Amino acid sequence: MDSGKILLGAMAGVALGATLGILFAPSKGSDTRKKISRKSNEYVEGLEDQFREFMQSVTERFEQMTAEAQKVSHNGRAKAEELLKDAAKAVHPKD
Repeated sequence: MDSGKILLGAMAGVALGATLGILFAPSKGSDTRKKISRKSNEYVEGLEDQFREFMQSVTERFEQMTAEAQKVSHNGRAKAEELLKDAAKAVHPKD
């Protein structure tokens, strides 16, 4: 199973459990709504932080792969040019 799905499921379970705990706790309605609002904001901030970290890691990996692809492309082009020169020498040995 994908670790992102596991993490999302765990976060949803924690959020649901906290919400149910608040709803069934003996408090005034206004206090309960404030608690739910506060907890919701905390979870949203946590998810935003995790999303930022995820996007940063994806961006870093993309940049690494782009640099590697450019390196491979450059090396391949240099090798192709070398082979073309060798082929030209084989066809025209006096040059």
